[in-house]
Amino acid sequence: MTPQAIAMVQQSFARLTPISDETATLFYERLFATAPELRALFHGDMRRQGKKLMSTLNVVVTGLTDLATILPATGRLARLHIAYGVSAAHYTPFGAALLWTLERELGADWTPELAAAWRDAYAMLSETMLAAAYGDTTPSG
Repeated sequence: MTPQAIAMVQQSFARLTPISDETATLFYERLFATAPELRALFHGDMRRQGKKLMSTLNVVVTGLTDLATILPATGRLARLHIAYGVSAAHYTPFGAALLWTLERELGADWTPELAAAWRDAYAMLSETMLAAAYGDTTPSG
């Protein structure tokens, strides 16, 4: 990712901080609407889960300027998620729900350039996570 793309992702995510609870709720509503089979992977308080999601995204987005630090951490996170029942195939609906949510929350600021920057960021991170968890980057399950 270019420094400009990283800055765009970071600046747009910072705009979501004041509405992080709503953003997380919207994300999970979309995820479960488009991939209802994933609902079974989540137990307990979804508000708490949403806070974890937004906190993790904050760490990752902030760390885009220091990939040497965040990529190993995302790999560890991916391996942990296997125990929760996450498969490689789940990364596709997750990414789609994330991008959909960002587009809705950012509204008119969701430009083609910003969309491309977020797609690139998600592709890079998900490929790293898939490789760490499953030994390849093929999201086929």
